[in-house]
Amino acid sequence: MNVSQNSPIPAASTTTRRRVLRGLAVTTAATTAAVCLPAVASAASASPAAPRPKAGGTSPTYTLTLIHRGRTGAPTGSFRSQLTALSGTEAGASLQPYDESGTVTVQVPAGRYLLDSTISTERTDGTEHRGIDWLVRPRLDVDRDTTIVLDARAAHPVDIRPPVPDAEFETCGAFVEVTHEGTTGFANVVAYTPDLRIAHLGPATEAGAVRTWVDGYWSRPEGVCFLGYAFRTDRALDGLVRHPALGDLATLVVRAAAPASGAGVAFVDLSPSAGPSPSLSRPLTVPGSATFLIAAERGTVDVMYSSPADPEKTPTRYLTRGIELTAGATTVHTFDTPVFGPALDSSPGAEPAARRTGNVLDVAVPLLADGDGHTPSSPLFTAATTALYRDGALLGTRRGTPGEGSFTLPAGRASYLLTARASRPHGSVTAAWTFTSARTASTTEIPLSVVRFSPELAVDGTAPAGAASTVGVAVRGAAERSGVRSLVVSVSTDRGASWSAVPVSGGRIAFTTPGPGRTVSLRAELTDAFGNTLTQTHIDAYAAGAASRAS
Repeated sequence: MNVSQNSPIPAASTTTRRRVLRGLAVTTAATTAAVCLPAVASAASASPAAPRPKAGGTSPTYTLTLIHRGRTGAPTGSFRSQLTALSGTEAGASLQPYDESGTVTVQVPAGRYLLDSTISTERTDGTEHRGIDWLVRPRLDVDRDTTIVLDARAAHPVDIRPPVPDAEFETCGAFVEVTHEGTTGFANVVAYTPDLRIAHLGPATEAGAVRTWVDGYWSRPEGVCFLGYAFRTDRALDGLVRHPALGDLATLVVRAAAPASGAGVAFVDLSPSAGPSPSLSRPLTVPGSATFLIAAERGTVDVMYSSPADPEKTPTRYLTRGIELTAGATTVHTFDTPVFGPALDSSPGAEPAARRTGNVLDVAVPLLADGDGHTPSSPLFTAATTALYRDGALLGTRRGTPGEGSFTLPAGRASYLLTARASRPHGSVTAAWTFTSARTASTTEIPLSVVRFSPELAVDGTAPAGAASTVGVAVRGAAERSGVRSLVVSVSTDRGASWSAVPVSGGRIAFTTPGPGRTVSLRAELTDAFGNTLTQTHIDAYAAGAASRAS
């Protein structure tokens, strides 16, 4: 594609701020509302013309003229347009033609295109925000010289409003995906002004060929409102109106426990699991909580939690995907809270935590998942070792990431002991598994199990001192599938110097917490139906806080 003029759009402000989009990374002018991909139109006129062979090929080319007009109808240079080819030898390629006069001409091969244009207009109400008009033409068939007028007056408002008066607008993103004969084109706009309008231009495409997402984010003193909507049809949107009632929204409460690294400020990023979207990062004082009001019809959401950390250190980060939400219901996730310990991913398609391929054993057990089962990508630890024994003899030791290691084994069947240990600033976690194994013809899962402990703790990670306490006990992994032959759980209040077995009843244990400032340690000894074993020990699993008050 040849472009007569290709100059960057003048920015209204040199101030920039970065937003992360699922699938796209976009840096945008803070007051001009961004643009990320493909382009658009409003009215078109075409006149027959003799096709011109493309240089070096046989495909004819035609002249495409784009005329941009603002909200007053006058020509404007405050635009960004993008044209994406959906057919031909250049399918998937795109260009962003520009001329400050508002009229730009390009030579393009014959074929199907996606066109979108973002036009910004200075507001007259004294605010720094601009009005943003996004025009999308998902189907532009070029088979002759064509002129398209991209007129901001064709757009209709995106009127999405949360049902709470304390919500302050932050950002809104609109995204379009158009598929034609196996090629997919993308277009989007990200606005930092509530004055966003959008329009469909031109004919409809094939049924279901256009997917659209519109997501808005508002900050609140105690949280965030996220209202997102998805569509699949044969055209782009002509504006959008959504005024949900409070009962139409789901509530997600994110609790931030006090981490071992100390109190401070954490960050919570929320975005939908499916489709592109802006991501709003909210600071959260630790310990504390934030409440998210969410349009459940957008589907599941993902949450990234980053714990407090010194500027020169990497925070502990937890990425939780696919949180299911229901309108009118409340879901609670607590991050960075005890009891820290091993966790196994049982979701469909998840990789086994330990697997043998031929004579190679690969181990990747998340050893320091938090009390809610969130697995950190960068766990906080001071030392970690993973070791493997064969018939009582040490085969190797790995140091570094807790619960990870790769070992080369002899081919013959043998009894193995796998141990993983990690120390944290306060406490430690150790797991030891036994199993038998021999060379495999294909990748085979090693039957590991874990035990998850779930005490009832305050947001600071402590339990009332000197009080009757119950702790949930759940078996996960191989023993959950095959059955449990035996399970013994023990409690220590002297950091493991002595242990007392406690009965497991109804998936819980009961005992009295120690005095203020002292800690509870936990141990589980498990054998599954096939004789594979686990011994799992948590030293200083959690602490007792202030003494409980009689009611």
